[in-house]
Amino acid sequence: MAELWDGFQEALRLILRGDANLRDIALRTVLVSGSATLLAMLVGVPVGYALARARFRGRTLVLGLVNTGMGMPPVVIGLIVWLMLVRSGPFGDLELIYTKRAMVTAQFIIAVPLVVGFTSAAVQSLPPQLPDLLASLGAGRLRSLWLLGREARLGLLAAIMAGFGAVVSEVGASMTVGGNLQGNTRVLTTAIVTETSRGQNDRAIALGIILFLMAFAVNLVLTMVQHRRLR
Repeated sequence: MAELWDGFQEALRLILRGDANLRDIALRTVLVSGSATLLAMLVGVPVGYALARARFRGRTLVLGLVNTGMGMPPVVIGLIVWLMLVRSGPFGDLELIYTKRAMVTAQFIIAVPLVVGFTSAAVQSLPPQLPDLLASLGAGRLRSLWLLGREARLGLLAAIMAGFGAVVSEVGASMTVGGNLQGNTRVLTTAIVTETSRGQNDRAIALGIILFLMAFAVNLVLTMVQHRRLR
């Protein structure tokens, strides 16, 4: 308990002092994880909608793969991305390894199955006759998609929370493809590992508290939006 209290005091001191290193790490965390979540939404929502509404041979297999991806260990995904981006890999010429773009790529792959799965479940919960009903009322394709999205908005917000929560808290993939380089690819999770290995437990706890507060703030905003929509 004493170490936890010391960590809380250290977190408060770092925040009030406006520690430049902490600010850079926190902003980098938001940039990397936010970008990965946004890209996952742009790809995952249409794919999830298509899986929910379409009927084709092998659909169950695809859904099984999506569900498996939702539980895939991030360090395994980081290893696969590392093998693809390392100099001897098929995309080594792009020189993306140990960069923020490599971290975004790995976190994007982690988040996509979650977004697809939550979106598919949200759309499947809608009445199956709803698209035909909207079409009979004169709604075009884009208008129908917008209205269906509004009906499934609670599930879509849950998809955002699940995707962002998964990537902002993971450490294995970020460490593997980003390298945890000071001032370049170090984010809050990898910084916690670094400070712990150095025996700086107070600072590691402080970084953990700040990461928790950041994730809490994002999820609180999305939860407030959910409740407002419910009302």
